Formats: sequence, structure tokens, C-alpha cells
Amino acid sequence: MTFAEAIKGGALEEIRRAPKADLHNHFVLGGSRAYILRKTGYAIDPISRLLGSMGEMDAWCDKYIGSRFHSSEGRKLLIEAAFAQAREDGVSVLEIGEDVWGLGEFFHNDISELIGAFQEARDRIAPQVELLLQIGLSRHCPVDYLEDCLKHFWGRREFYSIDLYGDELAQPIENFIPIYEKAGENGLVRKAHVGEWGTARDIVTAVKALHLDEVQHGIAAAGDDEAMGFLVENKIRLNITPSSNILLGRVPDMAAHPIARLFRKGVDVTVNSDDVLMFDSDVSKEYLRLYQSGCLTAEELDQIRLNGLKGIGRG
Repeated sequence: MTFAEAIKGGALEEIRRAPKADLHNHFVLGGSRAYILRKTGYAIDPISRLLGSMGEMDAWCDKYIGSRFHSSEGRKLLIEAAFAQAREDGVSVLEIGEDVWGLGEFFHNDISELIGAFQEARDRIAPQVELLLQIGLSRHCPVDYLEDCLKHFWGRREFYSIDLYGDELAQPIENFIPIYEKAGENGLVRKAHVGEWGTARDIVTAVKALHLDEVQHGIAAAGDDEAMGFLVENKIRLNITPSSNILLGRVPDMAAHPIARLFRKGVDVTVNSDDVLMFDSDVSKEYLRLYQSGCLTAEELDQIRLNGLKGIGRG
């Protein structure tokens, strides 16, 4: 059965058999709830209703994550759960990584220990998965603090990309130019969360300022033909997470998701999970939801799947 046939038939397990990428996954919230339950006896319930504010999202995190995993052992368990989720969902390329502040908090400021935790979990739990190891930056943190943390990461060829996430309005994107210049010198794929809460102009500004290769979310571009043309011309990929966009109130419903307009305008888009534990959004379910809502055809979704597996810098 082909991927398109599986989509049309609603055959979720067959969809899971097809290779696919997950290029937008925050591993702390991106793992397998079944794995966590099996290892800890702790059940994590996903959100099932529209969130009224980011405060409600924070409240969910406090309830289900909070300090429960705030230790070296807990952090490593969440890494394991991310690979278990990838294995269960047929993800063959997984891009995840630790926030720079986590190096001191959970890995004794030992960059080799941090890298080893991801590589060992992959080798033991999901050796078939290609790991794209990412450096994570929280946008609310002072730039000088981030730069101090990053001194441990520069020069480590194990890292594939760098990502900036958190409140899009926390501080001007231009503040991060020195960090992203250094990231370019280190050969990292440069990514940032932009255009989920901000505007299409914010996306263009961020891409130009930070020389981004990819944008996490970027859905605001769908309302601006000039911005979409810019993304196409500059071959900027948008790594989109449909269910989280809906549950956070950024998109009214799956049928109206802007991924369809973006794709049909020639923008390189991928389908990803974001926070599986919170949004019940594994990649296979996202593909099926997009098809069953009428947002995209099975053939279009198959093309998006294949495009995601190409990857930047991976041929």
C-alpha cells in the first residue's frame, strides 16, 4: 500500500510505516506518552480543547511536566521518550536538541555528556532514525547569557542546526544577529520560530537579519503574496505543526489551515509534531487530519512527506 493509498483509506498504521521526517519537535514535550507511562507509571493527558491563552498552556506544562523531570535522569528519560515516539510513528529523520541552559542544569556543563545522551538513546531505542542534533535558544534570555552558554557548543560538529524559540515578541530579532553569524561560521542550519504569533513581515525580517535557512511555523506568510514569493525565491522551508496551531487559536480549523495555500504557492513546507504530549500530534496523525479535513489531497501530502526527507544539507 502506498502512502497516498493509506491516507485515502484512513489506515493510520500503514501511514506510520512510511518514512517521514519530524523537523519541529521539542523533545521535552515531544515524546511517547506510552513510553513514559511504562517507565514511570505516570499518565500524561493531552489537551483536547482550544486554549484560551498561553497561560493555559503554561498551566498544562506545570501540571504534567513541572519539576517531575527536572533532573539529569528525568531529562534523559524524556530524550528516550522522543526516540520511542519516533520509532512508534515511523519517523526516519528526527531533529531535536537541548536548550543551551540545559547543559549546566542537567549535564554538568559537559557537552560530551549532552551529545552522548542523545546519541546513546537513539542507538539503543531507534537506531534506524537519523538524528539531526539541534542547539536550542530561548528568546527571552539575555543575549550575553546565551553567548556564554554557547561557548561550549561552538565547534562541535555533532550539531546540525540552531533554533530560536519562545515568545516572538520577547525582544527584537536583530539582537540575535551575532549569534546567528557565529552559527553560520559553524556550518549550522539556521532556524527560528517566527510567524505563528507575528506577521508575514516579521518572517521576512527574521530571514534577512539572521540568514535563516528554515522557519519554524511561518504560517502568517500565507496572507501575504510578497512574503510567499520571498520564501519561494530564497528557498526557505517552513516546518509547520497544524494541530498546535489550531489548539493555540492561530488557525480556526484544520480545513482552513494555511499550509495548503503555502504549498500551492510553491513554498517548501513540512508537516511536524511540535509537542506530541500536549497536542496528541504525532506526524502520521497530522497527515491524516490534513487529508480528512479536506485541506490537502493525499498526493499533495505525499509530496510534502518526500520533500521533508530531502533535508537541507543532506542531499
